[in-house]
Amino acid sequence: MFQALTRIGRRRALFGSASVFAVVGLLLWWLLPLGEESPSGTITFSTGTATGVYQMYGKLLQGAIAKDMPDLNVELQDSDGSQQNISRVATGEADFTIAAADAVETYLLQGKPGAGRLRGCSRLYDDYVHLVVPRSSPVQTVADLKGMKVAVGPSGSGVRLIANHVLEAAGLDPDRDVEPLDDGIATMPGLLEDHKIDAFFWSGGLPTNPIRKLSKADDIRLVPIGSDLVEKLHEQGGASRYYRSAVMPADAYPEAQRGSSVQTLAVANFLVTREDADADLTEALTRTVIASRDRIGAVVHAAQLVDLRTAIYTDPLPLHEGARRYYRSIKP
Repeated sequence: MFQALTRIGRRRALFGSASVFAVVGLLLWWLLPLGEESPSGTITFSTGTATGVYQMYGKLLQGAIAKDMPDLNVELQDSDGSQQNISRVATGEADFTIAAADAVETYLLQGKPGAGRLRGCSRLYDDYVHLVVPRSSPVQTVADLKGMKVAVGPSGSGVRLIANHVLEAAGLDPDRDVEPLDDGIATMPGLLEDHKIDAFFWSGGLPTNPIRKLSKADDIRLVPIGSDLVEKLHEQGGASRYYRSAVMPADAYPEAQRGSSVQTLAVANFLVTREDADADLTEALTRTVIASRDRIGAVVHAAQLVDLRTAIYTDPLPLHEGARRYYRSIKP
């Protein structure tokens, strides 16, 4: 009797162990398909401005890559933003980057060097356009910025691209009707706080920490960008077709919004590489981007919006073959 029970217990133990190994095996296959070695070597990832969401996301993704691909070294490069990021990847100065759809389309339409080599890996999260002013400011619409000193971002940034389009849609000449400053998010809040500028534009994930900190320390508000401006943006054609109406939720910057949502516009961000990037590496990197969503999203809230169901939509860029291979591998 005791021997029989022991045999049954052993069978159960073996069955349980087999189940555990099966689960672990499936998990390992999802993270790193069996039979494949971890990619090795060094890649360069162009991120963004200091304290911006691109830079934060890049640093956290670097950590996730180190965990999933320990033999791969990732070097991060600061940048002015989307426009510079796209140029770096297209010309071979960087291997991967994050960039907004409008900046990608602008680069393609202008036929700049290497434009035809650009490929998408994943749609990531949306950038929201912020127009920040002191609470006492008379500015109620974008058109009210006429004659004012406005920080619009560095020349190589996605912020500058969007700010110019939005100002033009509001009937303003970005160079003549406002006094543009090329400061970025690292210095914009301080300039506004010191009354050295009247307003600033920013395009980034929610919340952007420097704006969140400014909202706690100073009395600011966000100027709405209505759907009428989005319609005018679409009339511009070209890259402006990638802007869409969006609502900034009331809890993005509670002190600034005081319980109210803000009408604005949004644009999608992509993980971008070149067509000659190694397919195995690109597949593995795309897998890490999707798998690390919750880990990164705990710090960079915008990353919580990375969604496997929409990740394949990288228009105007075709998917890289390695990324396509990853999405096919997990298709039910």
